Amino acid sequence: MTSTGRQAPAGGPPGAATSARGGTPVLELENVTLELGERTILRDTSFVVNQGEFIGVLGPNGAGKTTLMRAVLGLVPAMGGSIRVLGQTVERGNASIGYMPQTRSALAGRRVRGRDFVAMAADGHRWGLPHADAKTRADVDRVLELVGATNLAKRPLSQLSGGERQRLLLAQCLLGNPKLLLLDEPLISLDPHHQKSVVELVRRVQRELGIAVLFSAHELNPLLNSIDRVLYLGSGVAALGTVDEVITRPVLSRLYGSPIDVMRVNGRIFVMSGGVEVEKHDHEHEHDEDGGHTHSHDHSHDHGHGHSRKHSHSHGSRDGHTHDV
Repeated sequence: MTSTGRQAPAGGPPGAATSARGGTPVLELENVTLELGERTILRDTSFVVNQGEFIGVLGPNGAGKTTLMRAVLGLVPAMGGSIRVLGQTVERGNASIGYMPQTRSALAGRRVRGRDFVAMAADGHRWGLPHADAKTRADVDRVLELVGATNLAKRPLSQLSGGERQRLLLAQCLLGNPKLLLLDEPLISLDPHHQKSVVELVRRVQRELGIAVLFSAHELNPLLNSIDRVLYLGSGVAALGTVDEVITRPVLSRLYGSPIDVMRVNGRIFVMSGGVEVEKHDHEHEHDEDGGHTHSHDHSHDHGHGHSRKHSHSHGSRDGHTHDV
């Protein structure tokens, strides 16, 4: 482990990240620098996500999770380096990417039927009642069945629970058979029961389709039993590896820029600073990364929300090892 701007293995056990080895690269960042306004979000960052991996993306509020996803969508240009999806340089409207932006309570009042809501994402990503052809209707049927939401098709969003609406949002992401899903804080505002259901659903679909998922969250525990690796961002530093490799006192202290304790109690992990659980504390004061404004959801490969205000820096390799600066 070094602090020179180039990363060395963080000392994880040999063979720890076996799911990342020998796979087909789906997402590759090579020496990427991202800037937003006058802020440097990522600097000289490299890592690889392979086919079939479920990656939890975590870090303090504003660490750059949303900005990273927007860059993969081609919405934030890289100031240096390259970002590739399935070997191709990123661009807006990439049909191989499914994207769920952070969602807000505006969905709860919509009276559009579940099926029409999903179909809207296939009709040029425009709001309004869709006029789907037979192929699109079949695809909508497929994704509704895939996420277990066929029974929600005729019900309006206003009558659905938060977890049920998340099923429909996930169905939207799966239209067209994407190879990479970017899910930005899908657990926000859900109670623990629905959080567990959403994570299990994403994991089941991800395994069934063999696709890669980047799933950002403000807390590790809901993802703990599902993710293959974790990408943790914070304070100009990042680490990518298994939970046991990344969620450690020395690694997280570098990420947070202050002393961090990691406690493991009854199968749960608590990240503490000065006796305060920092993940909970961050979330209590959390705003959108664009300055606190809220947005209604519009599924699109061309549109994203949010801006990040802190620096992140990671470097990885194709072999699946953990890396840390």
